[in-house]
Amino acid sequence: MRFSALLTTVATLVGATSASIPSTQLIFTIGASPSIIDPSALPPSTHATLSTLGTHMTAPLSAANTFTFGNVTAGSYLVDVHCASHGFAPVRVDVSDKGAVVGAWETFRGNEWDNKGEVVPGMEKGRFELRVLGQRDFYLERPKFSVLSLLKNPMILMAGVSMVIFMGMPWLMDNLDPELRAEIEERQKSGGILGAAASGNTNPANFDMAAYLSGASSAGGKKKEKAGPVQTGGVRR
Repeated sequence: MRFSALLTTVATLVGATSASIPSTQLIFTIGASPSIIDPSALPPSTHATLSTLGTHMTAPLSAANTFTFGNVTAGSYLVDVHCASHGFAPVRVDVSDKGAVVGAWETFRGNEWDNKGEVVPGMEKGRFELRVLGQRDFYLERPKFSVLSLLKNPMILMAGVSMVIFMGMPWLMDNLDPELRAEIEERQKSGGILGAAASGNTNPANFDMAAYLSGASSAGGKKKEKAGPVQTGGVRR
């Protein structure tokens, strides 16, 4: 009996102490926007957190598209919305020692806490509207087959040009003027390596590149050296 009475006394003292601390209620709403036409269509798991050093509160999304936090004491809080389909701007809310809301501002991740953003409207009504950043997209759309994209491939273009040249050159040679064609064939015959390979009289496998570059004949002859002036006894004759 004495232990039960002691617990009752402690609970009463704690309740009285909590009641004496000024607190307030914070309500955040999600309005319709181009990113969210119908806020009620958000996933059921959508919830908001109100956190500061040593305090962490969670509020689910209600049927009225609001997040309600009760018994919020003095401090500077971060409001963050956790949603699987959309992203929301984080908000900073300051509550005074008297339990009154000082203001609400958008904040930026990775920056100093004193770096405040735009003021969040709703101070007069006691309802702060959260801004939607955009819709989350976790999937990439698989590209569809397109003939135009296939034709833009450089390898396909090179193969097409080569095919046109391969198919068009014989037709072009057949339609040439006979005199011009005979002149081209004559040039091919006397055109060195290409002429020898085109004429078929010489086996390309037996062609001596070193002899050709040195100026020797294809039969393996050597260049004759020019004899200089003959000197006899130091006197030129």
